[in-house]
Amino acid sequence: MAKQIFKNKKVVIMGLGLHGGGVDSAKFFYKQGASVLVTDLKTEEQLGESIKKLRSFKKIEYALGGHREDDFKTADLIIKNPDVPGHSPYLEIARQSNIEIQSDVGLFFKLSGAFIIGVTGSKGKSTTASLIFHLLKSKYKKIFLAGNIGVSPLSLLAKVKKGDKVVLELSSFELDDFNQSPNIAVVTNIMPDHLNRYADMSEYVNSKKRIFKFQGKKDILVLNGDDAVVRNFAAEATSRVCYFSKESKPENINLEGFKLYGNHNLSNLLAAIEVARIMKIPEKVIEKNIKTFKGVHSRQEFIREINGVKYFNDTTATIPEAVISAIDSFSDRFRGANIFLICGGVYKGVDYRRMTERIRDKKVSLILLPGNASDKIKEKLPGYNRIAEVDNMREAVDKASKMARAGDLVILSPAASSFNIFKNEFDRGDQFNKFVKKLK
Repeated sequence: MAKQIFKNKKVVIMGLGLHGGGVDSAKFFYKQGASVLVTDLKTEEQLGESIKKLRSFKKIEYALGGHREDDFKTADLIIKNPDVPGHSPYLEIARQSNIEIQSDVGLFFKLSGAFIIGVTGSKGKSTTASLIFHLLKSKYKKIFLAGNIGVSPLSLLAKVKKGDKVVLELSSFELDDFNQSPNIAVVTNIMPDHLNRYADMSEYVNSKKRIFKFQGKKDILVLNGDDAVVRNFAAEATSRVCYFSKESKPENINLEGFKLYGNHNLSNLLAAIEVARIMKIPEKVIEKNIKTFKGVHSRQEFIREINGVKYFNDTTATIPEAVISAIDSFSDRFRGANIFLICGGVYKGVDYRRMTERIRDKKVSLILLPGNASDKIKEKLPGYNRIAEVDNMREAVDKASKMARAGDLVILSPAASSFNIFKNEFDRGDQFNKFVKKLK
């Protein structure tokens, strides 16, 4: 990209956040020579770790603990954090002032000239995107992985040349701001999620559809043929459509060396294989690299075994269907083991009926973290006597370790958001790991 195209521009970073995206955006525009203002509803204390990463960028200004109207009237560009809802009154002020509003991902699409493979879905995004990256890097030496997986694509702009391959994990929040689509768009599945942000399920689904809505005839849409909602996306596609399905596994590729368990991970793998074939990766190379994929941090990740009890971190399982997948895959993998599930937190407007039926059916013991999601889960389990409640993660791990016996499993799989007692879902997982590693 052209150097210093934002020099002397006033850029407002709306939402510094704790995942790193706002930090990367602030760094990028500062290095571009822009006048950078970071504004966030959170306080300086709450954003301490993110601000620490910007300590050496002395001229960055801050407006924390709330937004100021004037900042949204005088900016040249506003970079909106995906967590900021599009109906924010401050964004409306910017629109009335004809100020450009972008996301870091949207700006990357506009400036990079890269060949982009985008992955979205209710679950499996990170694993599928990581698998695609893993399979493609055998052929493409200039390939990058970024997006909702924790790396702002703006941090790649200085490295990415026109035509380089970039795999992006894209959340519905990021897609809300889209008016362009990737060269290859992948949709893993659609399940109820984020219904505390979207008016209803159809609004959430429409957000996901934006990953292919702006594709052209030369672009490709890869759909999960096993998911009825996703399968129907084909009727609205203007691009070429390909499918992956557990009912039609690739005949010439042996999948036995794949290390991840569960039907959901098989589906993620098949999606990645379909993309690899589109990108002309030889089948023998695909088969070889399948065996070396170790999984993604915080997705059913094995942490430790102590006193015969195995501990797994699945903190990114923030919807009931993801927890059902965890219960099913672990029950199948460790037959006869008792499961102690640390879950609960902040309610996202989802339905816990199927999840609690599975909990009751599999006799799963629950350790519930504080939050209104925990209350909703209890409501669906009247008379169930395998529930303990705790105030924090330290207590949760301690309680689980005292209840579990050799051969049992302790799994952090929350089915809820984390923002009441944790900075984010990764902080929740990191705390789990820390306290598990302290067990004696």
